[in-house]
Amino acid sequence: MNVLQGSVVRSLAGHDKDTYFVAVKADGSNVYIADGKERKLESPKKKNIKHLLVTQKSIELSGITNKKLRKLLNEFKKMMAH
Repeated sequence: MNVLQGSVVRSLAGHDKDTYFVAVKADGSNVYIADGKERKLESPKKKNIKHLLVTQKSIELSGITNKKLRKLLNEFKKMMAH
């Protein structure tokens, strides 16, 4: 599975299960993810790709702030709840 930078992903395992993140970068079987709150864009979490569900949504990361990222992910979460 290929995860592109900016893809919105959902965690399937771990203490952050069912949380939405954005893929900051990927290398091999690991993806670095951020949510703008617990995991900032400056220090993304390394997560195995098999523990992630990639959605069809993506976010343009150039010039984005952690606050804006949180807002976009919250909107996406509300949209998925309906």
